[in-house]
Amino acid sequence: MPSRVVHHADGVAWLAASPLSPDHAVVTSLPDLSELPSLGADGWRRWFIDTAALACRQVDEHSVAVFFQTDVKRDGRWVDKGFLVQLGAEAAGSHLLWHKVVCRAPPGTATPGRPGWAHLLCFSRALRLETAGSSPDVLPRLGAMPWARAMGVEACEAVCQFLLERTAARTVVDPFCGVGTMLAVANARGLDAVGVELSAKRAEQSRRLVVDLDRPR
Repeated sequence: MPSRVVHHADGVAWLAASPLSPDHAVVTSLPDLSELPSLGADGWRRWFIDTAALACRQVDEHSVAVFFQTDVKRDGRWVDKGFLVQLGAEAAGSHLLWHKVVCRAPPGTATPGRPGWAHLLCFSRALRLETAGSSPDVLPRLGAMPWARAMGVEACEAVCQFLLERTAARTVVDPFCGVGTMLAVANARGLDAVGVELSAKRAEQSRRLVVDLDRPR
């Protein structure tokens, strides 16, 4: 059976102390300012870019770091998290392998506060992908969300499929795992999983979460 280990710890500190082997990939969603209000908007922006860079540096050069991020509208302005992740990846010397759009709402639906889609971005320092192996750039559904800030199950499945087919990674690492959606989907697809979560309650939930990938969509 695939393994799952969840650490009750600070994700940044854990990641900084844990360079990852070639069979590990980072798949995560970095926290929004609403989850780190003490940083302030400018401090959060610096933290976000630095943490994206750290994740990209800590994976092996032939492995990948994948980020699921939803933009926000704040003070009448759009905060583009996909752009911020790319700034961090560039600082780490990583290159964009693919950038997918994940629909959070049906096309034509107004979604105040957040867009009706999310970014799914994959970076690597050395890995290159053949054009013949391209996969869809638009995912029509996010999938079930075990909690409000979760990465949707179908988005998680798409990442797992990519890892299995196009990389040597067989362990998924989520340093901000929340209730463990990415970890549970990874296990369901036969991948080992390592999570880090600052909240003791969510860390315990993430150890126990199970998803049913066979239920009707």
